[in-house]
This record gives sequence, structure tokens and C-alpha cells, in this order.
Amino acid sequence: MHIDFARRASHTGCMAYTVQQAKTHLSRLLKEAEEGQDVVIARGKKPAVRLVLVEEQPVRRKRVLGQYAGQVQYPDDFFKPLETDQELREFGFDILVDGNEPGEPPV
Repeated sequence: MHIDFARRASHTGCMAYTVQQAKTHLSRLLKEAEEGQDVVIARGKKPAVRLVLVEEQPVRRKRVLGQYAGQVQYPDDFFKPLETDQELREFGFDILVDGNEPGEPPV
């Protein structure tokens, strides 16, 4: 069932199959790859792709609402509006300086 270059690669543990063989025996090829064998699928006699085992992704923990409550502190004036042109410029809101509205070019 293997193609010729599989013999040349047998010392590395590589199993090579044609596309037709891979179509016919895909379940077996998947099992071989899951067992750690090197499975190569070739077009003609030229190796085209290698089947490899996908590593399991770590399980992501669910986010818990309020888990950092009380751990973050900020000054009392943190949410006060920016009032002067200088404050607006310092925080990157130049477009609002001198009465400019969003979407209008600066005057």
C-alpha cells in the first residue's frame, strides 16, 4: 500500500501514501498520526503534506464578574470631565479644542 519513497524513509519511521490511498484509508492514517507515526501523503512520487497530531489547547477559565473588586484604586477626580483646552490636548482630544466638533476639520 505504501509508495516507493516510503522504503527510503522507513528508517525515520515515516509512512508515505498516495492521495488515492489516503482517501481510501483516511481513518487508519489518522490513527497512525495519533499514535505518533509520521504520515506523509504524496502526489505521484513527490511528498505533498504531512499529517500531524494537533496538540490539545488548554481549557480557558470562565471570567468571573467582580473578581478584581476592591483591588483597583483610582483618585476621586478620575471621572471628572476634561475642562480646559490643555487637558484635552494632553489626552489626545485635540479635535475638540476651540469648539471643534467630531468629524469637522480643525479651524
